[in-house]
Amino acid sequence: MYKATVIVKRRPKILDPEGKAVEQGAKLLGFNNVKKTRIGKYIEFFVETNDKTVAEKEVREYSEKLLSNPIMEDFEFTLEEVK
Repeated sequence: MYKATVIVKRRPKILDPEGKAVEQGAKLLGFNNVKKTRIGKYIEFFVETNDKTVAEKEVREYSEKLLSNPIMEDFEFTLEEVK
């Protein structure tokens, strides 16, 4: 079994309104040195297989088809074998 961690981020050229709103809030709280805030998604799940290649393929397809929007977002993932 493998534990997958997926991080989904908007592409750098895509406007991030949530990040902009958080950054404006930070300024109101006195955090004047905070710049270029981007908000993403952190997703964790398990893949039940003993074959790392199968796990990688499944995580990649799951991320491409369901967890991210391929037009606006990129993703990266890690796999950790769980005993």
